[in-house]
Amino acid sequence: MESEVYHVPALLPETLEALDIRPGGIYVDATYGGGGHSRAIMERLAPGLGGRLYSFDQDLDAVERAPSDLPGFTMVYSNFRFITNFMRYYDVDGVDGVLADLGVSFHHFDSPERGFSFRADGPLDMRMNRSAGRPASVLLREISEESLADIFKIYGELQQARRMARAIVKAREGGEDFATVSSLLAVVRPLIDPRKEKKELAQVFQALRIEVNDEMGALRELLEGALKVLRPGGRLAVITYHSLEDRMVKNFFKTGDFAGKVDKDFFGRVNAPLRPLGNRPVTPSDGEIDRNPRSRSAKLRVAVKL
Repeated sequence: MESEVYHVPALLPETLEALDIRPGGIYVDATYGGGGHSRAIMERLAPGLGGRLYSFDQDLDAVERAPSDLPGFTMVYSNFRFITNFMRYYDVDGVDGVLADLGVSFHHFDSPERGFSFRADGPLDMRMNRSAGRPASVLLREISEESLADIFKIYGELQQARRMARAIVKAREGGEDFATVSSLLAVVRPLIDPRKEKKELAQVFQALRIEVNDEMGALRELLEGALKVLRPGGRLAVITYHSLEDRMVKNFFKTGDFAGKVDKDFFGRVNAPLRPLGNRPVTPSDGEIDRNPRSRSAKLRVAVKL
């Protein structure tokens, strides 16, 4: 499988332990990326005993790096939100574990032509799947000021969300097409506290990336789909990187409801389809953060299907 230079997987030993991999089990890696997690899972599977791994990725770059003839391994070129459709397509009637590492691959951040980072100029695209959806440049040219402000506020948690939205709309009215990263930076940078520039620019880009790729909607469908395809006793492991994702996963694991609404039976017992393992998420050790600073915000939550 592809070298982990493409993306260093966060919390790898902890994730493998959480999945409790059986050699003859069937597993799904919903976020193939550079193949780090998939490779480690395959090393623990025995295809001769029925062990299989289905890995999803909607980015053609990642798919083309995946092995095409590895026994027991199937690469699925699709958004993970369609997990139930593809398990049905492959005649899989139940899986023993599902993993989703929701982090953006190093490859995306480090490729200027993808437009995911404010650190280098390039086309303002941000699409994980470049053959579908609208790039960030088109979003900024078409979206209303009010909707854009909501995106910055909700997905980026930016205090100056409305000022930024107003400035972007004013710039496009003046002819700006936001085709490049630098064109966006020229508009938002004057509104940012220089002492917090890197943090707030990262929040701007995170907000736009989440909207462009409908990441929260896709995560919602993945969680619902994973619950359907998991066998009783199967495990669902999700690594999140920001509070919006983590809150959704935490609520779903605890209650089966994305808003955290608790449903109780006549005796006051919580009706939930999953049982979280542990009261707190697993986070990287200081040693891992030293080796891989981008893992700093990673949180692993694991649950068992009842």
